[in-house]
Amino acid sequence: MVEIRELGRNKEELMHFINFAWEIYQDDSNWVAPLKSDLLKLFLGSDISKKLDCGPHTFFMVFENGKPLARALVGINEKMNLKKNINTGYFSCFETVNSTKAVKCLMDHALNWLKKQSINRLIGPLYPNDDVDNRGLLIEGFDSSPVLMTSYNPTYYQQLLEEYGFKKDADFFAYYCDNFDMARARVDKIASFAMKKYHFRIDRIDLKQVDLEIKDLIKIIELIVAHGQEEENGFEYSSPPSYEEFSLEVKKLLPFVDRDLIYIARSGDAPIGFVLALPDYNQVLKKMNGKLLPFGFIKYLWYKNKIDGIRGFAQYVIPRFRNKAVNAAIFQKILLAAEKKKYRYIEGSSINENNLKSRRVFENAGIKPYKIYRVYHKIF
Repeated sequence: MVEIRELGRNKEELMHFINFAWEIYQDDSNWVAPLKSDLLKLFLGSDISKKLDCGPHTFFMVFENGKPLARALVGINEKMNLKKNINTGYFSCFETVNSTKAVKCLMDHALNWLKKQSINRLIGPLYPNDDVDNRGLLIEGFDSSPVLMTSYNPTYYQQLLEEYGFKKDADFFAYYCDNFDMARARVDKIASFAMKKYHFRIDRIDLKQVDLEIKDLIKIIELIVAHGQEEENGFEYSSPPSYEEFSLEVKKLLPFVDRDLIYIARSGDAPIGFVLALPDYNQVLKKMNGKLLPFGFIKYLWYKNKIDGIRGFAQYVIPRFRNKAVNAAIFQKILLAAEKKKYRYIEGSSINENNLKSRRVFENAGIKPYKIYRVYHKIF
């Protein structure tokens, strides 16, 4: 008999929730296991970012004769709902066996839980209050492992969600570049021309002055928000961060930063845009299989210096400098650094299919999408 349980907020129950993913992906060589300890901290609310503090949430698991079939984290981002004047819930950490009845049981209970809190729309899969991590369901591009902080799932998830009644809300593209010479040949002229014509320069973010740099980065985001352009700049499913939230996120990433991959554009002393990229630490996580101890940390130290990929995951330009090739000029710097430091590839992700300005940065350089992620919605 199929039954559903709402899990308790304790280590034992939540570890059942976490460990279920290993059952789904045990024979999938492309899957990259997350760190179990990080997930447990997130779920218990003891992580630095406090992402689940955005609103009420719960953990559902479906079982049949004691065997787990499906799971999901279901919640409400109250800050986003208030900002956008909507009544929307989200689902995250969705995993399931290939079973229509399991998904129906799971989602029926998710909708009932949300209805009791006056919610009438469900979106997902999404990471809580985050438009960078694991956004959307992978629907194209299953032939390679995911890069850092991107989604991966079995191919059958799409059919199961759509059979339940979920509709496409938006698709997001990932771009892959491993021909740096071709990309630079197209970007170099554009970047040089734009910097001279529009009077801006590209600076490497100074990690020795990180607090001052963070203030400039948040100024850029605040200007974007003030002009009502946050959804055009990646905040489709979350609310723009406060200075404190953004500072925490940046500082959390500092141990993993390659200082040659993070740049800010300035006109005079005024910050006008930035792009952040990180080495693809999924190459390391894949070796660790979700465990930091006893040998995971040793593997981390060994493999982190062998990373040969990059993920560019954040690009913002203030309204006055949009359409002036600011992102292209920063991308030129990242390409130069990638060549110099012997990186093999760069992924830029994930970009809303309707964000043509950001897509052109890659497509004008001859780079095409190679993965597509879909966020779904269901009105009830």
